[in-house]
Amino acid sequence: MGGATLIGIALTFGWLSLFAVGGASAAIPEIHRIAVEINQWMTDAQFADAYAISQLSPGPNVLIVTLVGYHAAGIAGALVATAAMCGPPAVVAYGVSRMMDRATGSPWPDLIQKALVPVSIGLMAASGVVVAQAAAGSVAALLLTAVAAVLAVATRLNPLWLLLAGGIAGAAGWL
Repeated sequence: MGGATLIGIALTFGWLSLFAVGGASAAIPEIHRIAVEINQWMTDAQFADAYAISQLSPGPNVLIVTLVGYHAAGIAGALVATAAMCGPPAVVAYGVSRMMDRATGSPWPDLIQKALVPVSIGLMAASGVVVAQAAAGSVAALLLTAVAAVLAVATRLNPLWLLLAGGIAGAAGWL
């Protein structure tokens, strides 16, 4: 892949990183739109697989960006996408932490943190919808996704059991 592709990946994930309130998981809908619909770096199924791998792998949830970058431009794309997604927020976080150190006793840091909680939750919920739509190829798959989401929220059931059930259902050809 050419340098223009790497520059495009850097610009795409660099600006996206600044709007990913709550981490890379909050930006999944936009990452999907850019990677699948606009640039066609991957298909819906490949995106759903990359998302699943990124969530199952130990470490930060930013791995989805690395896998998208890899699909777009190989190892160089993976490195550029990861650096672009992590670099700008690190600089901003450093600056904000210095400002917050100076604002001790001021009410605005608490207000901002409280305001960002519902924004993060909404962005992550949108991410779940996008991934379910990308992964689900049938009504049965959508139903299984909905049931797993309800069980994950309503019970103390370990999510690995839900993943195992989904894997068995897929291997058995029920989905």
